[in-house]
Amino acid sequence: MEQILNTLRDSKKARWTALIFVSMSMFGAYFFNYALSPVKPMLESVLGWNSSDFGIYTSSYTWFNVFLFMLIFSGIILDKMGVRFTGLAATSMMAIGTGLNYWALRHIFPDGAMIFGIKTQVIISAIGFGIFGVGTEAGGITVSKAVVKWFKGREMALAMGMQMSIARLGTALALGIALPLAKTYSYSSPVLLAFVFMLIALSSFIIYTFMDKKLDTSIAQSVSGKAGEDAFELKDILFIIKNKGFWYIAILCVLFYSAVFPFLFYATDLMINKYHVNPNLAGSIPALLPFGTIFLTPLFGTVYDKKGKGATIMIIGSLILIFVHGMLTIPFLNAWWLAAAVVIILGIGFSLVPAAMWPSVPKIIPEKQLGTAYAVIFWIQNIGLWIIPLLLGIILNSTNPDVTPNKVAVKEAVTSAYKQVLSDKTYDLSVKEISQLAEKASSRTIDSLVQNTTYESVPTSAADMASLKSNISASTASALTGIKTEGNKDKFAKDIEIKTSEAIYPIIEKTRLNLRYNYFFDLVMFTSLSILSLVFAFLLKAEDKKKGYGLELPNIKKQ
Repeated sequence: MEQILNTLRDSKKARWTALIFVSMSMFGAYFFNYALSPVKPMLESVLGWNSSDFGIYTSSYTWFNVFLFMLIFSGIILDKMGVRFTGLAATSMMAIGTGLNYWALRHIFPDGAMIFGIKTQVIISAIGFGIFGVGTEAGGITVSKAVVKWFKGREMALAMGMQMSIARLGTALALGIALPLAKTYSYSSPVLLAFVFMLIALSSFIIYTFMDKKLDTSIAQSVSGKAGEDAFELKDILFIIKNKGFWYIAILCVLFYSAVFPFLFYATDLMINKYHVNPNLAGSIPALLPFGTIFLTPLFGTVYDKKGKGATIMIIGSLILIFVHGMLTIPFLNAWWLAAAVVIILGIGFSLVPAAMWPSVPKIIPEKQLGTAYAVIFWIQNIGLWIIPLLLGIILNSTNPDVTPNKVAVKEAVTSAYKQVLSDKTYDLSVKEISQLAEKASSRTIDSLVQNTTYESVPTSAADMASLKSNISASTASALTGIKTEGNKDKFAKDIEIKTSEAIYPIIEKTRLNLRYNYFFDLVMFTSLSILSLVFAFLLKAEDKKKGYGLELPNIKKQ
């Protein structure tokens, strides 16, 4: 007997095509979210940012969502206005925020320019990232509801896993290429590429809206379908916030994601500082995590669809998280291959929990309230993603107070020498070119020192620093004097970089200047968050057993 399709979503080809377009709208968002993470050392050595500045920047993603309740409003708008309106507004804000961020990074602000005691450049970059965050989180809940709309009663966990996999390709790409791209061109190049991806994201969602409208028409025309869902009412929010199972899954979400996403912000820098990984390759190790989830999340989603055991899967994922952060915390375990191995294991844990968590929400909350429910969960998650990166930056800066000032001092000393020697007319270099050469040479020299030296650093007094800067500047100037351009600027840039490194290395090794961060206390925080996530995973399983949500049951309903 020929199968009769009641709605467009009964067509396997149609629903998976829709998934691809709606997922592409998040690919660019995940790329930009981590585009500057591997570039943290360059932001310090080139722009003079410190870890607290970087913590302010990364936490700004959540500012408007948390304090202005933009995520809550986004959820209500989604339930009232639908997927198309909310998604187009979200992807537009993503593009606007990315564009503002790029402008702030490229704009030259007056020396000492501050807003509320924070560098003006940091504040404006943060505002752009915050606007982007509003769009991304609104886009995230929109995509989640769209997947439920097309796949409920079908391969929902697999579809959510595939959507996350496509999005995390963006994360993997950012962690893998951002630093090499920045070193080859400019520290702002990853953000420029992110802006291009944002325009692609907007275009993809515009295409999706046509499919979504066609789906609504097919539902209205279906014999068994309805012209629309039950209308969402504001009183439905009370039903959501009174649900204990909802709170367990929401708290598990914030703890789990706070132990992973902020870790990725700092992971490249961690690989350089603790595991002595080459800066050009350091992003490749944390990039293993999203690459692993790209394949594993759909796999675990399929297991949940067919076999169930959603709450158990979340418990196993939390246990893996505890193991990974515990191993990273141990000070004397500093081999790069060990770091790579535990990041791969972290990828398994990070695949397990989301693969089961997001498809479990529709089992606890009715579909007409789903947009608001996802919004509240994302809002709570954003509170964690605001607080944790901020705390990480403060802790890292307070436990390593001399690192950023030392990096800035080295850069200033090198720049002074370059201006002294290369301003000679025989070199035919502009002020901008001299500054760029100094930035690259000092940045790469510092990175190389952090990677290759093993000395125990000592604190440096202000008097020592003045003498050190003078020594570095004089030695660098002496090393550069008489160097020939030979008509090849690329070779010239490489030659002076090598000579700069040769001049600086022995000075810093002798003085044992601290240029390396110690991440121990930050890693302790990640381990603590992992332990708490396990507690709430067990509470969720107990609540499911009590209320019968069906978290341990398969998602695919037998026809």
